[in-house]
Amino acid sequence: MSDPDASTPAGTPALDDETLAFARRMFDLARAGDPELLAQVDAGLPANLTNGEGSTLLLLAVYHGRDDLAQGLLERGADAQRINDRGQTALAAAAFRGSTRIARSLLDAGADPRAGSPDALETARFFEQHEVLTLLASRAD
Repeated sequence: MSDPDASTPAGTPALDDETLAFARRMFDLARAGDPELLAQVDAGLPANLTNGEGSTLLLLAVYHGRDDLAQGLLERGADAQRINDRGQTALAAAAFRGSTRIARSLLDAGADPRAGSPDALETARFFEQHEVLTLLASRAD
């Protein structure tokens, strides 16, 4: 089984082992909510670094409930609208988790509640996240 954080898109030069290990570590920091990731972004790491599945640091942070880290990534220019290769968005991840706070921040940063598949509205409805659903519905369209 391949490592989703280690693959490169077709036509992209292969990365050396040291670079791949560093990238894997950055995605692990996003999942863990480690503020070291923000220091790395401040030092030049792209805020929109994307793994082999198209998931950004932001999407992983939100999915794993790391709202403070996600907020920091947004403040550093992370794209709130990115959709990964599976059709998932950070806003749908916030809906899944029931995080009204980060959902609001993502909406303020331009996230579309109808983007992705399933979209954030569908996700909030399915997981019965009523507070998030109300917020998303107020910003849809």
